[in-house]
Amino acid sequence: MKLLVTGGAGFIGTNYIHYVLDTHPTDEVVVLDALTYAGNIENFQRIEHNPRFRFVKGDICDAALVDKLVQQVDAVVHIAAETHVDRSIHNADDFVRTNVLGTQVLLDACRKHFNKRFHHVSTDEVFGSLGRTGIFRENTPYEPRSPYSASKAGADHLVSAAFHTHGQAVTISNCTNNYGPYCFPEKFIPLFITNLLEGKKVPLYGDGMNIRDWIYVADHCKGIDVALRKGRNGETYCFGGRNERSNTEVAQMILFEMGYGQEMIQTVRDRPGHDRRYAIDPEKAETELGWAAETPFLHGLRKTIEWYKTNTSWWKRIKNGEYREYYEKQYGVNGITGPAPERPFDIRGEKT
Repeated sequence: MKLLVTGGAGFIGTNYIHYVLDTHPTDEVVVLDALTYAGNIENFQRIEHNPRFRFVKGDICDAALVDKLVQQVDAVVHIAAETHVDRSIHNADDFVRTNVLGTQVLLDACRKHFNKRFHHVSTDEVFGSLGRTGIFRENTPYEPRSPYSASKAGADHLVSAAFHTHGQAVTISNCTNNYGPYCFPEKFIPLFITNLLEGKKVPLYGDGMNIRDWIYVADHCKGIDVALRKGRNGETYCFGGRNERSNTEVAQMILFEMGYGQEMIQTVRDRPGHDRRYAIDPEKAETELGWAAETPFLHGLRKTIEWYKTNTSWWKRIKNGEYREYYEKQYGVNGITGPAPERPFDIRGEKT
């Protein structure tokens, strides 16, 4: 297959691209990413000269560019999204534009070009918040509680409507919290790890008892891939790690593994609308797709800590902003956070 992966310079996208190239030796991958704040071109240093890999800097809302790229591939894996809840609370405009409008632009292009296969990567946050009991499943009613999750819910509904209205070849996956290599260091686990590596305290929201179901990113990437290749048209699949942990428990595990005590925790004011608990039932994916999360949480956490210890320059360049200069210095392209140029460059500096 030749895949177009949107948002491939982000956390999950980067890991998925590495997974595909390592697992499917005849597959080709074209990445489309606008290189906004969470997109990092340095993630591709290991594969940038791989002949089966190509990077295109561009916006998924650019209908002309999307149309051209979709013509060249067999399937689209749509991962691009604005994802950080705190940022959506302060300004929701970018979330609505990218997550809703961008998804529709991609769907339109896929339908136009012989109903290209489309897989949409979403989140469990569209289902809202759970109490002490209960679990999210594919048929759980939507109840988003932040501008971020509302925009992802809108995207999910557009994908579902494309199947019911136009018979498009689509699938959706909703996944719980990911952790692992290449995660942007403003997120919970990498923020704690990198702060401790810098000798700084770690900020814990509220009472620290918000619960998340954590999944190692490589396990999620396997799920995305099997849903793309084996999923039934129009179906949704939920991916979870069967691994619920409170934020306090995760913080204490990180502190212990890195040799620190409770004195490094700094309690901060809780975020507005902070969902109390997420948990996913992955039984459908396990039964229909033969998929299962394989990485025990402690093992995955240790691997993640080791990755951030080994890749200090990667996260330090993000924290101090130097990573934004890499593309310009390497390929002579200015304004990497601005709109895509009229004829976007690929990673080799060639016009597309």
